[in-house]
Amino acid sequence: MQGHKIGYIRVSTIEQKIVRQLDGVQLDKVFTDRCSGKDTKRPQLTLMLEFIRDGDTVYVHSMDRLARNLDDLRRLVNQITNKNVTIHFVKENLTFSNNDNNHISKLMLSVMGAFAEFERSLIKERQLEGIAIAKKEGKYRGRGKSLSQEQQKEMLQMVADRYKKVDIAKKYGITRMALYNYINNHKK
Repeated sequence: MQGHKIGYIRVSTIEQKIVRQLDGVQLDKVFTDRCSGKDTKRPQLTLMLEFIRDGDTVYVHSMDRLARNLDDLRRLVNQITNKNVTIHFVKENLTFSNNDNNHISKLMLSVMGAFAEFERSLIKERQLEGIAIAKKEGKYRGRGKSLSQEQQKEMLQMVADRYKKVDIAKKYGITRMALYNYINNHKK
């Protein structure tokens, strides 16, 4: 009997599109997290790890969608393959399973994972350099203003009363992204 085809998708922000990650891959079930990869507590990843069974295949768009560093990547791949589940990274076109007693697979996982971690550190470095340049030129505004507890309550009540989010954000002088962050943090 062939196992299920399970998808795991992670996007960092509400605005990011999940559609493109496993587009064209026929899946039986998909688990989607909307949080930073550095978060180790990802609820859908936890559910997916509990759901998978012997013979299943997990599809992930790329290694950096599953983990942000090499240690985490190795741990998760081992956790998945130890359940006799295969994991396939679509972008890298790499597949790992418990049957891989071959050292080349382990080497590829380490090398590709190290490249993904290195790429992430370069992106972060460029981001910090860009912020420093913007500050120097007086163009960096920094983090938006924080709302008082009372303002947050009022704002969340407006959300519950189904006011347009763009109008709520405008009223409190915050971005829609900040509004969504307040909403998501309130749900926790």
